[in-house]
Amino acid sequence: MNIIDALNWRYATKRMTGEKLPQEKVETILDALRLSASSMGLQPYNVLVIENPELKKQLQSAAYNQPQIVESSHLLVFAPWSEINESHVNSYINNIAKTRGETPESLDGFRKMILDSVNAMNPEQKFNWAARQAYIALGTALSAAAIERIDATPMEGFNSEEFDKILNLKEKGLKSVALMALGFRDTANDTLVKKKKVRRCKDELFIRL
Repeated sequence: MNIIDALNWRYATKRMTGEKLPQEKVETILDALRLSASSMGLQPYNVLVIENPELKKQLQSAAYNQPQIVESSHLLVFAPWSEINESHVNSYINNIAKTRGETPESLDGFRKMILDSVNAMNPEQKFNWAARQAYIALGTALSAAAIERIDATPMEGFNSEEFDKILNLKEKGLKSVALMALGFRDTANDTLVKKKKVRRCKDELFIRL
């Protein structure tokens, strides 16, 4: 299946069967998410991968009782770092050095550039920037799921503060911004399953200069 066929096939699934996904499919989607683009490569977020049915039940009430929360096989919670500090940057630089067989000192210029960029932002700007990086990863994961023929529902309709409490995210230095439910569409109960995809036409969407 090519990417256009995959994206035409996918939709924001409203009802799922609860069936467990093949683990290799899940890992492929997570690998794609891990490889997603990120500004400066920093990836200033974590993604919680929730399979526990009891935990999903606790979270459902904080997501306005949407059925995908409990009917999904896996629920992904995208959580940017609530603060970006020098230790985060140093860890990233050390990872680059280890991966590429370089010394951390040889990357001092890049390290300074990242720190200067981050330190120029106030806390709110830092978090908003981190959240945008998480959304890039969410988009990558949606496309990967479609290629793997796995249904995925991006979700912003939830109480972030309640999610953070249930998942102890504040203690982890994280704050939830988006969810993605992964599973199989329930063709008998999802009213959208046979409806045509609606998107703006190219002439309306694109401004070619």
